[in-house]
Amino acid sequence: MNFVQPIRDPEKVEAIKRYLKEHNERNYLLFLIGINTGLRISDILKLKVGDVKGTHISIREKKTGKQKRIRITPSLKRELNRYIEGKKDDEYLIKSRNGRNKPIGRSMAYKILRKAAERFHLDEIGTHTLRKTFGYHFYQQTKDVAMLQEIFNHSSPAITLKYIGVNQDSMDRAMTKFKI
Repeated sequence: MNFVQPIRDPEKVEAIKRYLKEHNERNYLLFLIGINTGLRISDILKLKVGDVKGTHISIREKKTGKQKRIRITPSLKRELNRYIEGKKDDEYLIKSRNGRNKPIGRSMAYKILRKAAERFHLDEIGTHTLRKTFGYHFYQQTKDVAMLQEIFNHSSPAITLKYIGVNQDSMDRAMTKFKI
């Protein structure tokens, strides 16, 4: 398994959003949901239109089996409302072009993200990048590692900080200043 990084630069996040929005609305929504909720790709892909009509997304996590309830941010809500207009509640949000009503697979989600990453010269990008990007920016804005730990269901703050790449940032800064 490759180690993936969050997208740390807010300008790159915005550029990727613009790029995806211009090229494919579904792929844009995939990216938006990932960076605004912190859900794993397996949970994003199983979302249906009816799951995002309220103020929260309520799901049972595929990996842990735990029930999770996530508030939909106002900006994500606006984009979702626009996207789901006229769609039926049982339609998958990130629908495949193959078949009647099936979501895209993990490998297609990976290809979508890799293509965007290549366009913006980003390395170490994968489907988990969405979740890590959410975590990284949530932490940068709130500095609340305990809440993020709970959101991610991690066992310790140290694991959460390592997971979102904050520890790596600190080590990189220290090494840049180091001299002997």
